[in-house]
Amino acid sequence: MTEQSIISDDMTLKRMFQDFYRVPDYQREYVWGETDPKGEGGEEVDQFLSDIYAEYEGATKDFAPEYFIGTIVVCKDDKDVFELVDGQQRTTTAYLTLCALRDALTELGQDIPEELKSQIASSTIDWQGESVARFRLELQYEDSGGILVQYAEGDGKNADRERTRSIRNIGSAYRTIREFIATTLENDPAAIRKFHGYLTNKVKIIRIQTPTIAKALKIFETINDRGVGLDAMDLLKNLLFMNAKESEYAKLKDIWKALTDEIYKAREKPLRFLRYYLLASFDVDSKLREEIIYDWFLRNEALTGHKSAPLKFAQRLLEAAKAYSNFASNRNAAGRVERGMVNTRLLGGKSIKQHFIVLMSGRHLSSANFSRLCDEIEKTMFVWLITGTPGKEYERRIVDAAHTLRGTTDQDFEEFVRSNFRKERSNLVSDFNARLLSLKLGDTRQFRIRYLLAKLTQHVDLLAYGPSQGRDDLQEYVAGGNDIEHILPDNGDAEAIAEFGEGGDDQAIIQRLGNLLLIEKSINRAIQNGRYFSKISVYPQSKYLLTRCQASNQSGQVGVADKITTATKSLEVFPYWNVEAVQKRQAFLAKLATTVWDVEPKGGAASA
Repeated sequence: MTEQSIISDDMTLKRMFQDFYRVPDYQREYVWGETDPKGEGGEEVDQFLSDIYAEYEGATKDFAPEYFIGTIVVCKDDKDVFELVDGQQRTTTAYLTLCALRDALTELGQDIPEELKSQIASSTIDWQGESVARFRLELQYEDSGGILVQYAEGDGKNADRERTRSIRNIGSAYRTIREFIATTLENDPAAIRKFHGYLTNKVKIIRIQTPTIAKALKIFETINDRGVGLDAMDLLKNLLFMNAKESEYAKLKDIWKALTDEIYKAREKPLRFLRYYLLASFDVDSKLREEIIYDWFLRNEALTGHKSAPLKFAQRLLEAAKAYSNFASNRNAAGRVERGMVNTRLLGGKSIKQHFIVLMSGRHLSSANFSRLCDEIEKTMFVWLITGTPGKEYERRIVDAAHTLRGTTDQDFEEFVRSNFRKERSNLVSDFNARLLSLKLGDTRQFRIRYLLAKLTQHVDLLAYGPSQGRDDLQEYVAGGNDIEHILPDNGDAEAIAEFGEGGDDQAIIQRLGNLLLIEKSINRAIQNGRYFSKISVYPQSKYLLTRCQASNQSGQVGVADKITTATKSLEVFPYWNVEAVQKRQAFLAKLATTVWDVEPKGGAASA
């Protein structure tokens, strides 16, 4: 091969596995077969086998259709081993399939065809005439932990399954292949041999061989241009290696490995992280879509420096990923738990992460101001969610705030809060009040109603008793030991309905926010579905002041002017329970909410 020549070969897997391959240490891990925490995903291996088998089934005695599985890009080293720059996922899967077919035949007591053995391992003669035994595929990246050797040696059943991400994924892929052999090929030796024959003789790839790694990386980029075949995260990694010096490969590899580990630890999609990073770090429009991220990088090198200083850019990306991983576990960039983050998770669930954009842009703030930022995000996110603000709209506002926050100093932070989050809530004060005055259980997710009641209950306790480890933690209020109590019972008995009067069996009244309170499970079990007159003798047993003072504010008083008495006297009490009382209590809770979430009308402060 001349210095500039590129060789493209159309070959069968039989021909392909007459050579030796290595996945270099700077490549990403094996990801086919990966599942998320819910066990979903990992369908690539199954699809790989199903597609091949669909063509295999179309074969007749005299004709078998060929099946093309894609392109690989390689560069041969001085020991005649091909370094895989692109195509390691399908190559590793094909190799695992050969190992699994051999293992199935072995377990069935069958002789292994010599050709199958040689496709898994063989030997070469070096220039000194020495025979060197080696496997056809070798994984060099650290995460592989030498695991492929165990499968190549026929020890798949005893192979490590958990130590690293790649080991888990390779184990999952191997089990998927064995399941295919057991179910589709029915563990029939003749069927296994026939499928092996089709796999190696009729399944084809195109192998593109280049004279240098740099040339291979450039072809990799061309083949996968605009994200076809690979996503922007893989293409970005390739772009960094293309522009790094070979002496920087090892360091860049380590940084990228640490980066992907952080994203994986956060249980995040790499492209979502990358998109949020760009939105937080540059003046990028919120309309930026994941599929055009790579094009954005190609057009904006002057902003990122990913070509001129790939190591520095990768390090900045790693630092952002570490912070992001902490955000995913409700911690700030330094690793300390932030109550505002915890509460936003309780409010929004795990799927709402747009606020990570502004958190990333605020990493430069002092610890106190960053905590304040988390609290402001919680308040504003609740207002957006409870008023039904569309996700795309509040994401746009988050991105605008992030762009402003990047240039905001600690001295200017108060003005930033006023001009962004407080203003945002103020603009929605009418919608917020209207929504709370009409809110019913079922109008929004139940965990959000639980969050709402917990925040109101916690607020009253803090006013009366002051901070403490238990009262400061909203999780203590939303925990499983508490119930959402229907004051007028849902499915109440005849006495409860009769006592309430008109509307006593009307679900539109029963499910209203004004008819709900937070109470301990043990107390709720004692109350059951009885009438209000019986319940109000039990409510004072609650440790929560808002619940204890539902019918009377006498049980909370300690002195004349102390904080407990002051807080107690500010509460609305309801000695009797009917439609009017439900409406009045809902209005009280709505008014209290404007204080809790700091929703001030324009030109004035919210009142308690």
